[in-house]
Amino acid sequence: MPFALNGDSAGNGIAFVIGAASMAEFVAKACSSPQTVEINAKKRAPTMMKWVNVGIAEGALLIGVTIFFDKKYSMPLILGALAEAVITYAEYVHGRNAGLRQPGPPTEEY
Repeated sequence: MPFALNGDSAGNGIAFVIGAASMAEFVAKACSSPQTVEINAKKRAPTMMKWVNVGIAEGALLIGVTIFFDKKYSMPLILGALAEAVITYAEYVHGRNAGLRQPGPPTEEY
């Protein structure tokens, strides 16, 4: 059985975490953090969100290559990456919206 939710398929949990951690790393590499977006939203929100999208696309591409080579764990890899992509995107959207709604003192000078 290639994928089981009941714990009978050894390796699925590890593959899920690898998919999630990989997606988080791909997005983090491409941009700063939700906190930075919130603090500096007035100046950086559009470019930060662009790089969040680039990071998610990069993550999707690399997870796609991974599942091409490791079909046995493809479902947990996909689910882990998808879960982390949704969570990360939501964090950045929240940071952007909160920063635009109620900007605090920025940490950067222009």
